[in-house]
Amino acid sequence: MLLRDNVYENLRSDILTCRLAPGDDMREQELAERYAVSRQPVREALLRLEREHLVTVQPRQGYRVNPISLSDARDLLRFRLALEPACVAEAIENATADVLKALDEFRLFSGNHEDFIAYNRAFHSALAHASGNRRMAAALCDLIGQADRLVRVSVANVRGHDPTQLVAEHVALIEAMQRRDARTAARIIKAHIAQTEKRVLPALKRNAVIVEGRDA
Repeated sequence: MLLRDNVYENLRSDILTCRLAPGDDMREQELAERYAVSRQPVREALLRLEREHLVTVQPRQGYRVNPISLSDARDLLRFRLALEPACVAEAIENATADVLKALDEFRLFSGNHEDFIAYNRAFHSALAHASGNRRMAAALCDLIGQADRLVRVSVANVRGHDPTQLVAEHVALIEAMQRRDARTAARIIKAHIAQTEKRVLPALKRNAVIVEGRDA
């Protein structure tokens, strides 16, 4: 991987995992020291992240990690609601039995909240790749990564949430896909994402780093 791509991936990961939190100010020199590189690859990474609406350039002041807007969070989840059922349908139609059987590793979960975020991301990424459609998988994995930031920002308001029901929904989806029951699988994944929106958006509204508009 090229140095500039490596810096971009690390910086993007730090933003999406909230190691660099929404609203944090950043300067090129500080980031260069953080990643042990020169300022040039940092500047290139920041410009890419600006195009992705993850950071904002502040003239003569540096950069800022964009707050999460409720409208953008809603758009992200609605896009996922359109895309992920399509990936599931493609997987049911085209994936081999071995690919669908490999989803069995997600039938069980144990661990803390951070462990669940990693488990959940891995499960939904596996669904994306099971589709066999590289473009759809790449787009969905990007959405899943950005959705992690929503979950982490809202964690103060959803702490104590029991993941048992979510894991049960994953198991039901796995079983429908392995039966190649497209209708049941579509119903489960659409309901699953809709419930995510109902949990996350109200929690985001109670968080101080959330803004109402799209462009703040």
